Amino acid sequence: MAVPQTHDAAIAAAHQLADLLEPGDIQRDRDGADVIPHEALAALDASGLLGVTVPAADGGPGLGPRTLAEVTRILAMADPAIAQIPQGHFLMVDVLAVHGGAEARKRILTDVLAGRRLGNGLAERGGKHAQDLTTRITGGRLDGVKYYTTGALTSAWIAVSALDENNRLVLALVPRDAEGVAVGTDWDMIGQRATISGTATFTSVPVEPGLRIDYAGVFEVPQQLGARAQLVHTAIEVGIAGAALRDARRYLRDKARPSSEAVRRGATAATDDPHVRHRYGRLATKVRAAEALLDSAARTLAEVGLIPAGPDAAARGSLAVAAAKAFGTEVALEAGSELFTLCGTSSAAAKYDLDRHWRNARTHSVHDPIDYKYAHIAAFELADEQPPNHGQL
Repeated sequence: MAVPQTHDAAIAAAHQLADLLEPGDIQRDRDGADVIPHEALAALDASGLLGVTVPAADGGPGLGPRTLAEVTRILAMADPAIAQIPQGHFLMVDVLAVHGGAEARKRILTDVLAGRRLGNGLAERGGKHAQDLTTRITGGRLDGVKYYTTGALTSAWIAVSALDENNRLVLALVPRDAEGVAVGTDWDMIGQRATISGTATFTSVPVEPGLRIDYAGVFEVPQQLGARAQLVHTAIEVGIAGAALRDARRYLRDKARPSSEAVRRGATAATDDPHVRHRYGRLATKVRAAEALLDSAARTLAEVGLIPAGPDAAARGSLAVAAAKAFGTEVALEAGSELFTLCGTSSAAAKYDLDRHWRNARTHSVHDPIDYKYAHIAAFELADEQPPNHGQL
C-alpha cells in the first residue's frame, strides 16, 4: 500500500476505489448493519487515502483540503456510507497534527500511514446538550458510553472524548481491541446504513498518558478543525447529489418511457420531453453549483490553513464551508426526490433502490442544522458578528 503523494495521484486512487465500491452500493444499503462491509472497508484501508492529510513532518504528503474534499466527493458518489466512515478519521489526523504530543503523533500517525483507521467516540445521549458528557477518565481509566460511533467498529484506534479528573475535556486514543472496549451494531437508520455507527461502551479502559490530548484547548483559540470536518460532511452531501443526478441520467437514457402527454406532443423518448429536459437541466445546474461551492470552500480553507492568523481568517474559512454545506445539503435532498419526478413511476421499483439517495441525504443532513449556518452567514455580513466557538460551526 502506498499513500498518494500528490493531489492528482490521490484523485486517481479515489476514482479507482470508487469503481470498486459502486457495484456493491445497493447491496450494502440493503444489508445495513446485518452485514459488516469488510471487503469495502479493506479496500478503503488499502487505498492509501487514509494518509493523504498526514503532515510532511510526520512522514505523510501533507495534502490539503482540496484533495480531502474531492476524494470524499468521489467516494460519496460511489457509496456515501463508506465515504463517511473516515470522516472522524480525518478530523483526528488534523487534531493530532495541531495538538498531538510527540508520542501520539509518532504512534498514531505512523499507523495511519500504514492504512490503520481511526474511529470516533464523541457523541452521547441523555445530557442537557451535546457537550454534556458523562464519559470520564479517572485514575487513568476510561468509562462511558458513546453513540453514533462512525468507523469505530472496524477501526484500529478510537478517539474518545471525556472529562478528566479536573473536569476538563480531553481526547483519549485507545486501541479498538483494548480490554473493556465493546462496539455494537445497533444501527438502524433509514439511510447511511453501511456506516454501522452503533453504540460503543468503554469499561475501565486504560489510557496511556501520551495518548491523551487536551481537547478543550482546541476550541479556545481560532481554528479550522471544525471547518475541515464540516468540509468532509459537505463533500458527502454533494457526492450524494451527484450520484442522484447520475442515476437519473442513466435511467432516463436507458429505461424511462415518455409520458402520454409527451407522446401527444411528439416525443419519442423520455429524453425528448421538454419538461424532463427543463427539470433535468435545472437540477444539473444546481448540482454543478454545489460542486463549485465545495471546491471554493476547500480553496478558502487551503488559504486560511489549519492554524488561522486570527478570528477574521477563521471566520472566513468557517463561513465558506457553512455556505457550501447548507446549499449542498438542500441540493442533495432535492436531487434525491426530483429524480422520481424525472424518471416516472417505474423508477420507484424496489429493485432499483433509487430511494437510497434521498434516504442517505436525509439521514446525513440532520447531523447538524443547516438553518444556523445561514443565520451565521447573515450575522457576519449584516452585523459583523463572528461565528461562535472560534470558528467551530
